[in-house]
Amino acid sequence: MKRSCLPSTNLTPAVYYFLWFSHVGIIYILHNSAHRKVVLNLDENQRLRKRYDPYKSLSKISMAIELQNSPKNHVLDEANKLLDSVMEFIERREEERLSEMVAIAGSCYSSLLFRTRELGGNGTFLIHYNGLRSVENKQMASSGSNPTGFFCSSTPKHRTVRAMASPAVSAPKREKDPKKRIVITGMGLVSVFGNDIDTYYDKLLEGESGISIIDRFDASTFSVRFAGQIRNFSSKGYIDGKNDRRLDDCWRYCLVAGRRALEDANLGPEVLETMDKSKIGVLVGSGMGGLTAFSNGVDSLIQKGYKKISPFFIPYSITNMGSALLAIDTGLMGPNYSISTACATANYCFYAAANHIRRGEAEIMVAGGTEAAVMATGVGGFIACRALSQRNEEPEKASRPWDKDRDGFVMGEGSGVLVMESLEHARKRGATIIAEYLGGAITCDAHHMTDPRSDGLGVSSCITKSLEDAGVSPEEVNYVNAHATSTLAGDLAEVNAIKKSMIGHGLGASGGLEAIATIKAITTGWLHPTINQYNLEPEVTIDTVPNMKKKHEVNVAISNSFGFGGHNSVVVFAPFTA
Repeated sequence: MKRSCLPSTNLTPAVYYFLWFSHVGIIYILHNSAHRKVVLNLDENQRLRKRYDPYKSLSKISMAIELQNSPKNHVLDEANKLLDSVMEFIERREEERLSEMVAIAGSCYSSLLFRTRELGGNGTFLIHYNGLRSVENKQMASSGSNPTGFFCSSTPKHRTVRAMASPAVSAPKREKDPKKRIVITGMGLVSVFGNDIDTYYDKLLEGESGISIIDRFDASTFSVRFAGQIRNFSSKGYIDGKNDRRLDDCWRYCLVAGRRALEDANLGPEVLETMDKSKIGVLVGSGMGGLTAFSNGVDSLIQKGYKKISPFFIPYSITNMGSALLAIDTGLMGPNYSISTACATANYCFYAAANHIRRGEAEIMVAGGTEAAVMATGVGGFIACRALSQRNEEPEKASRPWDKDRDGFVMGEGSGVLVMESLEHARKRGATIIAEYLGGAITCDAHHMTDPRSDGLGVSSCITKSLEDAGVSPEEVNYVNAHATSTLAGDLAEVNAIKKSMIGHGLGASGGLEAIATIKAITTGWLHPTINQYNLEPEVTIDTVPNMKKKHEVNVAISNSFGFGGHNSVVVFAPFTA
């Protein structure tokens, strides 16, 4: 019986391919109008050679049939004959291997393809592993329906292919080129704990909550009356008085955090004047932009008419204005734009900024996120989404990642900005290197506007890709700054603790604030706790650093951020080593 998985012969002659993966070998079938070739290549593993003496000589066999201008059907017949001989060999081997464990390749991230009797030999299951557990058990479409023009002939029901695992791969290699290695040389923030980075992280280590009753507007009639509201914010020394009064808080936070990051990197105005500013870019995003400016403009329109709308209504509302204002203020003329991917915004910015440096388009990028949505429209909107905790009597205990009694996230605000720089440029100017950015990744759940995928596929694939980009194996990662925001659906998809129980969920700014906390964990050797964990979900069996800080030497850390719309982002940091 012929067992083939070949192109339909009614297609226009072109290059066709078929890959048959197994522990025995790989068959390639190539076919085109000018030159037709069938290749059989068997590369048997050592254990099989010991078991099947008659096949010792199969360790390296290559056969080639050159068919110049032969009819297509003849090519397919020859291919099927070769396939038959190989399949007889595979069936004999599989009969003895039905009860054996599936051998996963050296990489912890594998895709395994199973064929089942129940599906008549044509149904398959694709299972993805993330190094810890299976995250996807997905039935793939039967080959009976084939819009691509490929078909698979019927396979005997008794035949079971146990697994098709990727071959062992060499250990990942980190970037060595100093022009493409990216280091962190400065950090700046605005947070509920103030604008000083050391104070901010000390508060996190102490387990102090920055959540309190809202007093910026009258929230007495709201079902949620608390947030991580910033108080006593001062932009003195960074923004002049007139602009300070006009600007939306979102942009005020951005300018202060950005300028403080540049100062931390020893890139003050005098130093910048000596540098090529066309090679220094700004990429600070926001999930919601100037929400206060927008709301005030709409109020003016409704109450007083369009003639009373401020000329700053549009400029201070749009999400790109943070990057623009910071560049205008500092004269930085490199790549400049914003990204808006809800709560994943800042990580998206770090990832994009790093790629600008790697491609040689910039030597330095000022990147991060900013947000100021603790106002009536912002809070009211998230209440309407039914996303917020309503623990009004105990606001400081409202955010409780992975706790059974969690009931939603707590809004926060602020800005977190990093100075990312090529290692070559940082060394040339004698910069102090704080940590190294190894890589990152972005994916989409393609599932729902607000709910994450229950199978975690979007998140696990994003983590996988980030480690590949970083040249890091899963075993090297020993700290995860998870996104867990105390929501019912989202928390159980992640595996480690974060600070959001203390500062609230900063939306577009959260990734920036979290990146700074992750880097501080690397540089200090102390992990901040996840506070308000009293009744941990039984599914959470990993160390969430509950309620008390922990001494821990970080080897490689990943920081996760996920946003409405299914936006997933992961960035990877590590201690800098020359």
